[in-house]
Parts: sequence; structure tokens; C-alpha cells
Amino acid sequence: MTFPVLSSSDRCPCLSGDTYGGCCHRFHAGSVPAPTAEALMRSRYSAFVTGDSGYLLRTWHPSARPARLDLDSERIWRRLDILSTQAGGPLDSTGVVAFAAHYREEEAAGVQSERSSFIREEGRWLYVEGE
Repeated sequence: MTFPVLSSSDRCPCLSGDTYGGCCHRFHAGSVPAPTAEALMRSRYSAFVTGDSGYLLRTWHPSARPARLDLDSERIWRRLDILSTQAGGPLDSTGVVAFAAHYREEEAAGVQSERSSFIREEGRWLYVEGE
């Protein structure tokens, strides 16, 4: 199995309601940084959907970033639910986003729930860790 290739007119996998081109693709392409912690969380989810490990590593804080990231193309991400956000706005320096990411692999379905911590450094939001 391979990761899906999205066009700019496809619906964004983060379920923002925008197209991929108007939403997460611009962050993945490096055109602009995600303006909020939630936008970064959504774009990171979309990177898992599309298999963009490079983006995931670039948006991971260096203090916690793994040396490499191997994504499983057998895990099909289906839906992202943002459960809550704390701070993480354009003028904040830290933020927390709680989410539930629904997936399917082989014959089983599952949910990954996490409270993710983010920090903004030099105008860019970075993922720090998840609980």
C-alpha cells in the first residue's frame, strides 16, 4: 500500500473544510509557517495521512526530534477531531492541542488520543511532545 497523493483541489485531510491547497499543503510546501499551534497540529496530521515524514521532522522541536521517522503506509488515517486548545495563538509562545486521530489498519480500527505541546520559536510553531 502507498500513501495517497493529494491535489490542491482535494479536501484537506485535517477536515478544516478547506481544500488541501488552501490549507495544509502551503505549510507542507514551506510557503508559510503554520500561524497557530492548532494549524500546526492539523498540518502534522495531514503529513501523517500523506506520508510526509520530512515535514514531520522539520516541525518537531530539536530537543525531542527523532533521528528518523518511518511511517506505516498500512495505517490509513480517517479523521481528526480537535478536542481542545490552550493558548497557541499567533501571539503566544506555547500551546497545547488535545486531539483524537482515527485510523484503520488491516481489519482493525483505532484512535490515537493525545495532548500535544507546542512552542513557538523564531516565528515558527514546533511540536515538542505528546501525552
